[in-house]
Parts: sequence; C-alpha cells; structure tokens
Amino acid sequence: MPVRPTAARHSPSTAVLLTLVAVTAAPALTGCGTGSGSSPNTLKVSFKQSTDNSIHVMDDYLADIKKQFEKENPGKKVQLVPVKAPDSEYYTKLQQMLRSPKTAPDLVYEDTFLINSDITSGYLKPLDPYLARWKDWGQFIDTAKAAAQGEDGKTYGVPDGTDTRGLWFDKRVFKKAGLPTDWQPRTWDDILSAARTIKQKVPGVTPLNVYTGKPAGETATMQGFEMLLYGTGDATSDPLYDRTSKKWVAGSQGFKDALSFVETVYKEKLGPDVSDALDPNFSTRIRGELLPQGKLGINLDGSWLPQDWLPGSGHEWPQWSQELGLAYMPTQHGQAPGKVSMSGGWTWAVPAKAAHPDLAFDFVRTMQTKANAEKWYIANSGIAVRRDVASDPSYAKAQPGIKFFTDLVASTHYRPAYPAYPKVSTAIQETMEGVTTGDMSVDKAASGYDDALKAATDNQVVEK
Repeated sequence: MPVRPTAARHSPSTAVLLTLVAVTAAPALTGCGTGSGSSPNTLKVSFKQSTDNSIHVMDDYLADIKKQFEKENPGKKVQLVPVKAPDSEYYTKLQQMLRSPKTAPDLVYEDTFLINSDITSGYLKPLDPYLARWKDWGQFIDTAKAAAQGEDGKTYGVPDGTDTRGLWFDKRVFKKAGLPTDWQPRTWDDILSAARTIKQKVPGVTPLNVYTGKPAGETATMQGFEMLLYGTGDATSDPLYDRTSKKWVAGSQGFKDALSFVETVYKEKLGPDVSDALDPNFSTRIRGELLPQGKLGINLDGSWLPQDWLPGSGHEWPQWSQELGLAYMPTQHGQAPGKVSMSGGWTWAVPAKAAHPDLAFDFVRTMQTKANAEKWYIANSGIAVRRDVASDPSYAKAQPGIKFFTDLVASTHYRPAYPAYPKVSTAIQETMEGVTTGDMSVDKAASGYDDALKAATDNQVVEK
C-alpha cells in the first residue's frame, strides 16, 4: 500500500530546510556508532518519503507535529529521518535499520503488509502497556486495530488511517469514446469492453491500467491481483488464505481467472506498454502525468490519489473531481455482494531496540489527537480509522471522493498479513509478470505460483 500526502503547509523555504536536515541525518542510520541513543533528548522518527520530489505531504505533516511536540516537551528535539525509496526498497531498508540499536530509530512508519513479519523477527516492541493508559485508543475501529496485532494477540502499531480501492475513469476520454460518464461496470467483462472501446475510438490513450509485476511490488499484488482475486467465488471465503485450516490456498480456479484478466489486458494491448508497466516508478507517472493529461481511460487504484493534485503538490489539478469519475470494482460475474475493495494502511511502531520508546509513544499521542488525525486523513486522502473523525461532517465534506471510498469499507477485504505474506506477495508478482510479458501461459504461471507458495509457507497449503 502506498504512502500519502500533506497537512499543515509550510513555506517552500521551510520545506526545503526540513528536507535538507532530514537527508543530512539519513546516513547516520547506516553508520557505525550512531544510533537512536546518541542523544538522550533527541527522538528519531523514520518514515517513507515520496520518490517524487514535488510530493511532500508526509514531510509537511511531520514538520507540523515536530513543532507541536517540541513546544509541549521543552528540551526535547525531534529528528525526522526520511527514507526516500519505492515501497519494496523501503521495506528492505527499514528491516536493515531495525536489526541493531546503532541504527534503529525510536519510531518507524510500518506498512501493515510487513508488520507481522517484523513482529516475528523480534524487531518491534508491543505497545499494550501504553495503549491501556491512552483513552483515545477506544476511538479506533476494531479492523484497524487487528491489522497491527501479532499472532500473540499483542498490538505492535498505532494505525494512522486505512484505504480502499476502486476504478478511476476519465470522463473526457469516456465522452470521446461514446461511453457513459456515469459508468459503473457490473462485471469484469464490462471493464474489458469499455477498455476495448477506448482503444478503438480514442487513439493515443492507454485504455486500462492494472498494476503488475515484481517491480511494482505490493502495488501489483494489492491494487492489481487481489482486487481481481477477491472478486471470484463468493464473499464467505478467503481465496488466498483458508482461515479454517490456517493454510494458504493453492490450485484455485479463481486464481487462474484473475491471471487470465491480467493476461487479456496486456495481450490485447489494452494496458500500458509492458516496459512502462514494469517500471517501479510507473505509479508516479500515472498520478502526475497520465491521469491529469487525459492519457489514461481507466485506472484500478487507491483512495489516496488526490493527494498528488492538491495545491502545493507540484501536480496541482483542481479540476480532477469534475474530469474523473469513480466506480466500484465489480465482482467477476456480478455475484453478491457485487463489489470488491481491498484495504491496508500504515502504522506507527516502536522498534524493539529504540533508545527512547516512552518518548516515541508520546509523539504518537501528539500525532493522534482528534484534530491532528483529521488533518492527516484529509491531507493524505486517507480513510479515517477513528470513529470520532469518521462521524465528523467536516471530514466527510473535506474532499471529493472521501465519502465514496469510505463507503467501500463495508465491502472491503484485508490481506492475510501473516509472517509468510511478503513471500506470498512476491510469488504473486512474479506470476503476474509471467503472463504480462507473455513468457508464461496462465496454466504454467499458476502452477509455478503453487510451487512457490509451498516453498514460501513451508508447504502449509490447501488445494481448492
């Protein structure tokens, strides 16, 4: 799942200064003898920084929280330590940092995708003693809390929001193609039909984007494949992980059907050029170039996209809500419940080897006042996980699309984020890449996935 944007805006000079300070600090994470314990009064906060220099939502938000925190805690300093990298590289760098007290920050931004793996590795500190004394914890919805829990039942992160996913479509392109601008597909075939019409009638436009392949990392797995896979079968069972047997699912027809959809998109050239699709920074181009310039018809993507189009983002697009439409992702054949979404989210976690865990949680408490949380959800185009914010009319009216994506929470699914999941996700990406490039048939790719799944899960699989 992606990271998102801004809250309180700062002047360009302030933002530049913050970035320079943070970047200067970053090498200390990998140097010898310089860890979070280097100063008893300095809190190190590490986070994922956008690879697009024009996107500084997280930087701006944390700069504001830093100012608040230092004012509330005289004598304490906050050092912001960004890691500028695509998601997959960020995960790797983060795990390297967490291994040693010399490099571990005091607070880290953890994707729920990775949190159970880091819990199992002993990299994170359980937060239950802090949470028990924090009255605001009762405002968080249960599904968000569960996403930050380990198999031991303890909680290792405080969620800062969630997300949902759907179909973004360009009304300008649809009008040229003779398609309805209030489009809502009922089946997968409806999506492919619209994409074929765009290809035929609107040259120079990519009809449909479905993220794919290993370079896209979890973006391909979650925005792409799982949005398809969870629309196969019925809503009563998980097509990726069988929770009754506690085993991963192999050999399913739904898996092959999802792969077939991906194969069709790229085989019929309904999607982007394969070289573009396999560019790890392609999602940045989607948000900053293809969508604003009317060069993409349909995009299967997440709720956070508007963060890139806000004033001061570098890709300002004030007309986006008039020029783009939103549709939910349908199930394969329109079977109940008719729509599909996937949800993830990020958490703030305290490393097991942090030098200042108490101070780190104090920083979380400052970030998670109702006012600051609402500010973040709105700036970040995120979905609220606090009941008090979700019920606030100012949140629902803050930005076009918030209500649409918040309503999808009722139809959403969460990844089986068990320790093996990162390896399972990689296997899915490799399988998608095989059919995207045409190097593998659907049957061969699915068979290869089953073999990789058994290896990734120590043969804890069930055939469907």
